[in-house]
Amino acid sequence: MAGVYYGISRLSIIPVRTDPDHAAEQVTQLLFGDHYEVLRLSPDKLWALIRVYTDQAEGWIDLRQHHAISEEYFQQINKTEYKITTDIATPVLYKKAPLTIVMGSIVPVSSSELFKVEEQFAFNGEAKSLGQRRDVEFVLQTAKKYLGSPFQWGGKSPFGIDAPALIQMIFRISGYALPRTLKLQAAYGRKLDSIAEAHPGDLAFFTTKGATPSHVGLIADDSKVIHAFGQVRADSLNEEGILVPETKIYTHFLHSVRRVMT
Repeated sequence: MAGVYYGISRLSIIPVRTDPDHAAEQVTQLLFGDHYEVLRLSPDKLWALIRVYTDQAEGWIDLRQHHAISEEYFQQINKTEYKITTDIATPVLYKKAPLTIVMGSIVPVSSSELFKVEEQFAFNGEAKSLGQRRDVEFVLQTAKKYLGSPFQWGGKSPFGIDAPALIQMIFRISGYALPRTLKLQAAYGRKLDSIAEAHPGDLAFFTTKGATPSHVGLIADDSKVIHAFGQVRADSLNEEGILVPETKIYTHFLHSVRRVMT
């Protein structure tokens, strides 16, 4: 592996862990097309510590799931307006083999002729330009596609996702680059004075214990918030926090509201 410093995900989903061990906590995931820098290998040369380009998240991946690319390709990806998928799951052909990729994957399809991908790839699903910003209605429709997805710590796909990843992926698909962690999201954008100023598409942050935000959701229409809590769900939102309609119990208490769309 000497001299290999860059990689790209060529699997549907790759877990990224805190330590070079399959039993270690999952901190995030790579979806198809996510590219990264290799920082170092584990002493046994079985794991790679990586830094994801888009959000600078760091963690360990199984080296057998690493797909090496050149620095030239890495830099070209950074400059090329590729497509991001908008279907929950899409079958593709990669090197003439079938593969199913999930919503939010990056596919090497663009109008740019600066670099020709030397991999055989066939895609016929729904996608949009990665950097093309869409309106609030698109953001809300994207969020609703995740409804029913199970909560999974460190997950970022429709088949398992955590609260900040849900927000990050909704906005990434919509053309906005948000941080991966709750702490960074809670400082992103512009803080509103009260929930009375909030519009659909704004972010609401919540606490359960203490004064530090521990949860986040997307403000939708009809006084609802879409968030990952057990599963991605739409619950009632008011100035107190999140009220579960079935139980009439507040599960989270409102901390702050922020606007990320301009």
